[in-house]
Amino acid sequence: MGLVGVIVMLGMVLGGYVLHEGKLHILFQPTEIMVIFGTAVGAMLIMAPMSTVKAMFRMVMKAFFGKGPQKQDYLDLLQMLFRLFQVFRKDGPQAIEKHIEDPENSDIFKAYPVFLKNHHAVDFLCDTMKITLSADLTQYDVEDLLDQDIKTIHEEEHKAQHIVAFTGDAMPGLGIVAAVQGVILTMGKLTEGTEVIGHSVAAALVGTFMGVLAAYGFFGPLATKIASDLDAEARYLKVIKAALVALQRGAPPLVCVEYARRTAYPDVRPTFDEMDTSTRESKKAA
Repeated sequence: MGLVGVIVMLGMVLGGYVLHEGKLHILFQPTEIMVIFGTAVGAMLIMAPMSTVKAMFRMVMKAFFGKGPQKQDYLDLLQMLFRLFQVFRKDGPQAIEKHIEDPENSDIFKAYPVFLKNHHAVDFLCDTMKITLSADLTQYDVEDLLDQDIKTIHEEEHKAQHIVAFTGDAMPGLGIVAAVQGVILTMGKLTEGTEVIGHSVAAALVGTFMGVLAAYGFFGPLATKIASDLDAEARYLKVIKAALVALQRGAPPLVCVEYARRTAYPDVRPTFDEMDTSTRESKKAA
């Protein structure tokens, strides 16, 4: 929906301009675009290392074209956790090691490709199960460990989101820079007539227009959307965390996935009946 929002926003702004008999070609000022957006890119490179800037561009693309975990993704996740915990409970720790040591070749994980593509989630689950099998940890130790992991991942990803937010805050100022340059150039044309001066002043004002529009119509909403996407990804990890903590507490697999199910946001949470049907199918398959 991000791309749809940009189209609607530009359509309303430019449509209103045209309805007031404005001429669109006046708004196309290549030098103003270069000054404003070129400076913005330079500022991004000053703000953060290249790895963070690259992550920011990936998040921007996802905000436009991607989507967070959906209801079916959570249903698959819960079903996968149930199958994994069933093996753990029935066949013991040795039976689970082949799955968590090599998830890419695990029959359980390969049945859920969306989860397998989420490298954060795979490491989050498998690394935690490895340490719980090799060390004597309490449920509180596991919970603290998972909380720390989620916090670290969240902080790292939000550095990229902050670049977009800070750039958005700077865009009106960059628009003023472009406008001031335009005014300086206009001062050298005072003897060329009112038509030339008017065109030059209009071009200068386009800089302010672009900066303000980019800040409040593009970068600000985009930063908010990226933050929302990151929160959705963090919630996916928290669902896994709820199941792992319950498992460490000694709860049966069905109860573990129920803890996990209730941790998902209501709009993407599978219903109890859907989860019941899914676990029944898993039991039959086993």
